[in-house]
Amino acid sequence: MPISALGLDVGKKRIGVAGCDGTGLIAFGIETIEHRSFKTTLEQLQELVTDRQVNVLVVGLPYSMDGSLGSQARQVQKFATAIAHELNLPVEYVDERLTSFEAKEMLKAEGIPATRQKGLIDRKAAAIILQQWLDERKLPKHSALDCNEN
Repeated sequence: MPISALGLDVGKKRIGVAGCDGTGLIAFGIETIEHRSFKTTLEQLQELVTDRQVNVLVVGLPYSMDGSLGSQARQVQKFATAIAHELNLPVEYVDERLTSFEAKEMLKAEGIPATRQKGLIDRKAAAIILQQWLDERKLPKHSALDCNEN
């Protein structure tokens, strides 16, 4: 079944947005939304959802390093829940710890200075979040029956 997911790296000022190919194998950055108001952000996301026939939102959740949900994570959840409700889509969360750092490192490896590329970092982080979700969906589900089959 084809999957069309939208990955979101939600920040206070910007939202990195990523999409995936129709097979659900490869995630890539699409754009960065400047978050000015809920209404304008919703309109931009609605356009992407319609154009890409999105059927699920995948949102990075910024857990604290000890694995707890801090105030930033709760704000992201509140925002994602409201957006998902307005777009009439399910939302799934992915642990996004260190994705921005990983995105910066990837840009460095590509020879792109990350210092003034905040929008690009946000898109790349969204792609990392979505790729992680896609990869988790591909993992075989093991059950007790699997252990007994030879």
